[in-house]
Amino acid sequence: MLILGIESATDQVGSAIGGHEGVIASAHSARGRRHAETLTPQIDFVRRQAQVELAEISVVAVDLGPGLYTGLRVGISTATAIAHALGVPMIGVSSLDLVAFPVRFTSRLIVAALDARRGEVFHAFYRQVPGGVQRVTDYRVATPDDLASELLAVNEECLLVGDGALRYAATFAGLQRVEIVEQGLSHPNARSLVQLAHAQALREEFVKPWEIKPLYLRKPDAEINWSTREGA
Repeated sequence: MLILGIESATDQVGSAIGGHEGVIASAHSARGRRHAETLTPQIDFVRRQAQVELAEISVVAVDLGPGLYTGLRVGISTATAIAHALGVPMIGVSSLDLVAFPVRFTSRLIVAALDARRGEVFHAFYRQVPGGVQRVTDYRVATPDDLASELLAVNEECLLVGDGALRYAATFAGLQRVEIVEQGLSHPNARSLVQLAHAQALREEFVKPWEIKPLYLRKPDAEINWSTREGA
């Protein structure tokens, strides 16, 4: 079983291919929100590096968000089109799950926080479990100050990871029991997507392409701006 993973929820775009033997090829790039121009050539590059044909792909996995509205639309529409063309099922994984997964070996409370723009962060809390992490809160959107207050109330050792944590690092700097993870792990990763999707595929947790829905958590910025103008 070969899985193609596609993620584009943030400024970074990523693709990976893997299966029972692990991830066999991957690529990531960040070129100023050029998701539409970057993704298709990147998928072809990863396919060639893996030395497989698209016809050999048996599952398409995609990052569902939350994240940037345009990036999510590009990634999900591309993944859905490929799955339709190949006649294969899909698996959707949240971008916050993908950010938390690489730091799964810590015993501390994991807090994944992605930059939501407009002075907010998407976030969720996780704890280590055998083989990965388990989400222990809902996916939420809040201001950095609200998240900092929540971390203060938790009053335990926390590992804060994601580009939202880095962007608002000054807000979290005064929290003594909180450590912010380095830049290299700040974005959702297509390698993690393939790994998590493979575990779900073994449990046959598939969905049809038309059942894939993005996780926005709030209205797109354009819709918010239009509502604001109408209110004014």
